Amino acid sequence: MSEESCGVTITPQDDRYPGLTEGYNHRFTGRPEVIRRVRSTEEVVAAVQEAADSGRRVAVRSGGHCFEDFTASPDIQVLLDLSLLCGVRYDEEMHAFAVGAGTTLGRLYRELYDGWRVTVPAGTCFEVGVGGHICGGGYGHLSRRDGLVVDHLHAVEVVTVDAAGRARVQVATREADDPHHDLWWAHTGGGGGNFGVVTRFWLRSPGPATDPGRALPRAPRRVLRADVTWSWDALDERSFAALLGDYTDWHEKNSAPDSPGRHLWSNLIVLHRSAGTFFMNTVVDEDAPGAAELLGEHLEAVTRSAAPLRVEEQAVSWMDTWMPSYSWPSDPRGRYKNKAGYLRRGFTEHQLAAVHRHLTDPGYHNPMACLVLTGFGGRVNAVAPDATAVPQRDTILKASYSAGAWTSPDEDELHIAWVRRFYRDVYAETGGVPRPDDVNDGSYISYPDVDLADPVWNTSGADWHFLYYKDNYPRLQQVKKRYDPRNVFRHALSVELPS
Repeated sequence: MSEESCGVTITPQDDRYPGLTEGYNHRFTGRPEVIRRVRSTEEVVAAVQEAADSGRRVAVRSGGHCFEDFTASPDIQVLLDLSLLCGVRYDEEMHAFAVGAGTTLGRLYRELYDGWRVTVPAGTCFEVGVGGHICGGGYGHLSRRDGLVVDHLHAVEVVTVDAAGRARVQVATREADDPHHDLWWAHTGGGGGNFGVVTRFWLRSPGPATDPGRALPRAPRRVLRADVTWSWDALDERSFAALLGDYTDWHEKNSAPDSPGRHLWSNLIVLHRSAGTFFMNTVVDEDAPGAAELLGEHLEAVTRSAAPLRVEEQAVSWMDTWMPSYSWPSDPRGRYKNKAGYLRRGFTEHQLAAVHRHLTDPGYHNPMACLVLTGFGGRVNAVAPDATAVPQRDTILKASYSAGAWTSPDEDELHIAWVRRFYRDVYAETGGVPRPDDVNDGSYISYPDVDLADPVWNTSGADWHFLYYKDNYPRLQQVKKRYDPRNVFRHALSVELPS
């Protein structure tokens, strides 16, 4: 098999090598023997076959935004870079939008919007690649209105390796009679890097559709936006707890699948006290029924217990003003440690106290450290927990616990230790992790955290895979057994072969 058939080959001696081994999280920089920049499904097949024949460990990267070292582990010898597999087109045969796995969210949004005025309920960071984002479930500021991205996933093209070591292409659809239906299902939230190399997605909302302008949700024309800022100096522990309680209470009351509140999305970003202030972004489609009233009621509910420093309201175009302004670019030297959890209802008194204690810790100074509470639920909750691989279908919020970004390796221990203590304290009642109960509902595989598999940090008695997949895990294992029986595709939190 020739080098040319495997794509553009880049070795450590190539000037392009450093830029292709660095990703979002600069705590991890890989040193693979070779990088294959693949330009077609055929080149992916050839590159995977070459790695399988030579017995070299292979990993695949779409946008490079993994929180852990899944594509930068020291034992990875061949890295497949999918960034050249990009682009969006309408597939007349599938009646769906074909999207290359290396396409960034920014390009996906722009091409869908400019070509057809449609969109998908994906994330707000434009640099993220669709490969890992969709495989993990995919969510964003339109998810309360339109569900998860995988609720609009019609088909997926995957290069797998069979028991004989042969690389082959599989196309799997959501059609119940598709012989590869389970492979489609595994990619509706089973996480990236588990079953093979995804080369292409086809996006189309459920139901018949031959008009591309109706194949996906209509994009907002304009949104009503409110930005609210609070000063830490004006808050004590009681008023802070009341503010978080008001925020979660609104979501408890407005996260049913058919709630009018599903049209509104909000993000509360509570920075460490050393930042001086923290803020909330809220948007609602201007054309949603009662949009202005809905925004006003939300602001009134969230600000009634803790007066904000300022409130700024405006109406802006969706694609050209709101989305670009909200996208968070990667720090070119940023180092990160993030953790996550789903909320079924508001925090307990213990959790509220723990959040306040760590975000006001006078012994820790980091204005980028934060808790982020992101609106969830709505149409996400209209889907059964086993209909896709994402089991968290009765939640109201996602919580992200972050040490922010830092640039010096010398500070790794300081920031990682802080966010570990923060997370463990918040979930002290459930073994240091968000073990599912009436308040918590596990974690999100696209925000991977290897600590969940470490008994030092997870004393809950719940395995890491239950926190991510709950009762869907055994089915994922069966898909793994059928499509990756040699465990070619693996990482620190990959689906394991059944014993």
